[in-house]
Amino acid sequence: MIYPKNNPLIYRFFHHYIGHLIKSNFKAFNFNAMEADKDKSILLLANHFGWWDGFLLYWLNYKLLKKKFHIMILENTVKRVFFLKYMGAFSVVKNSRSMIESLNYASELLQDPQNLVLVFPQARLYSNFVDDIHFERGLLKIIKQAAGKFQYVFAATFIEYFQHKKPTINVYVQKHPDTAAGNIDELKDLFQQHYESAKLLQTQIVL
Repeated sequence: MIYPKNNPLIYRFFHHYIGHLIKSNFKAFNFNAMEADKDKSILLLANHFGWWDGFLLYWLNYKLLKKKFHIMILENTVKRVFFLKYMGAFSVVKNSRSMIESLNYASELLQDPQNLVLVFPQARLYSNFVDDIHFERGLLKIIKQAAGKFQYVFAATFIEYFQHKKPTINVYVQKHPDTAAGNIDELKDLFQQHYESAKLLQTQIVL
């Protein structure tokens, strides 16, 4: 497993680099207002549709949620993009012994109310407008071990061009207490409801 590394200089450089990437590649970055509980950490669950996902949700955290950002991503991605571990990334290898270590580490991070842990429950890329959001079962271990310490935040992200050369990002966020779901199927249903509501709002946009 690859753990996050602390280097303030590298962090500041790539923080500004991510901001520049988003500003130069997108027309706008939109999200709804939401107030997170300052006394609890955040388990951020989001749809996973492309290369931009981690960067966009990092920026959402910077702009809105304001926690210490962490993201669980595939180990080969962490190895390939060296600076990710300096931005809070830690690795996971699916269906391996080290996967348990990654899930335990995510649970430990959620013990600290200053932290945010981003997990893509789909565990692989799907279309931005897929109808059903798949949830991998490994998430349940994180939920059980960190129960009572965190709050869920659901994020559904959509990208549209309309008449513009550059696309616009719309992130729809919603908060739930950690008691909102007793098991992975209930949690999936709650996220599915949020995703469908967000997609409906997205498809009703008229310019």
